[in-house]
Amino acid sequence: MLSFFTHPKEADLNSSASYKILMYSHDTYGLGHIRRCLAIARSLSKTPANILLLTGSPLAGRFKIPGHIDFVRIPGMIKVTNEQYLPLSMKLDAAEVLEIRKSIILATAKAFRPDFFIVDKAPLGLKREVVDTLRWLKTDFPSCRSILGLRDIMDSAESTIEDWKSKDIYEAMDQLYDEIWVYGCRNFYDPIQEYAIPPHVAEKIYFTGYIPRHVPCREDIQITRRSLGISDNEKLIIVTTGGGGDGQPVVNTFLKAFDSAHGGIPERTRVVIVTGPFISPKDYKEVVKRCESLGFITLKFYRFMERLIGAAQVVVSMGGYNTVCEIASQRKPFLIVPRTVPREEQLIRAQVLCTKGFCDYLHPAELTPAALRQRVLALLHNGSSCREKMGHFPFTALEVIRKRILQHKGGRQV
Repeated sequence: MLSFFTHPKEADLNSSASYKILMYSHDTYGLGHIRRCLAIARSLSKTPANILLLTGSPLAGRFKIPGHIDFVRIPGMIKVTNEQYLPLSMKLDAAEVLEIRKSIILATAKAFRPDFFIVDKAPLGLKREVVDTLRWLKTDFPSCRSILGLRDIMDSAESTIEDWKSKDIYEAMDQLYDEIWVYGCRNFYDPIQEYAIPPHVAEKIYFTGYIPRHVPCREDIQITRRSLGISDNEKLIIVTTGGGGDGQPVVNTFLKAFDSAHGGIPERTRVVIVTGPFISPKDYKEVVKRCESLGFITLKFYRFMERLIGAAQVVVSMGGYNTVCEIASQRKPFLIVPRTVPREEQLIRAQVLCTKGFCDYLHPAELTPAALRQRVLALLHNGSSCREKMGHFPFTALEVIRKRILQHKGGRQV
């Protein structure tokens, strides 16, 4: 089992032969999977790679896609419960849509013939939809290296072990994957121990560290502030709930926390609420109405979220992996109000990061306007300790991933 590692001197990238990377992101809830895949793809696009991303996200075309990267849009599915998924747009039976998705994934792999197949988060894909592709690669195209990418924390230990045992995930990790990348640090949270990963599977695991995000230049940040009508002498608080499918409790409580009955917003302070694109139309209309009455700005989706975060003094989020990485990359004081259902991933991450001094967090059971207001104002007036800590956040993932790709492509084993 390896973690961070040293490597032989890299070959000159300009003289290396190009190679092909196929990435899979099922994207059934929120924006996390596609944003993580795009962050990795953008980094690898600086190497001689052609990258094709399989995604079910309806928003794939709204992200900035660099050269040498393209995507294949498979029919969308929406998560209803942990085990139930329905077609996002097509008026077909869920089983029919899943068969279409499965066929597209396999056909793409056969036509593209990748050197690397990177699967995000779901070892079998949605409802086992990548299993046929993984098996075909093993038997018919063994030169391709199949890699499973896992975020730092999946869920509680009990829930994850039960889920992985019931779905034969441990067996799939052993038989279908060459490597497993954990986009986190073992000394933050150890999935090998927590999820009872067998030794023969643990040998495939590489802890990459966290995935850093683009840090915008000062000019882009100033342009963003001006476009929103925020002056240089005003502070900015951002509330973001990721995809927005379950962020209403956080947004509603924040709006109450800073209404006139609770003292209003501090002088020379502005607020931007980013609801997420998957908020219901009814809820969005209500949020806009309430924000207008308070003088807050409402956005459903912002294409350059890193610029918006860069413009802020404090960020309130639910603690999804990607949002945390975006905030910490810019060393912004932040408060996490995590969800606890259907998974405890955000809660565990919030507790881990808070313990290490990177952020503050508020358990949803303790979420009240008064408590939220107190935490936000504390960070607004004194977030220096969090900023200092985040200067040492372990953002090594892209470097580690890039080196592993180059070493295998060069015929060298680590």
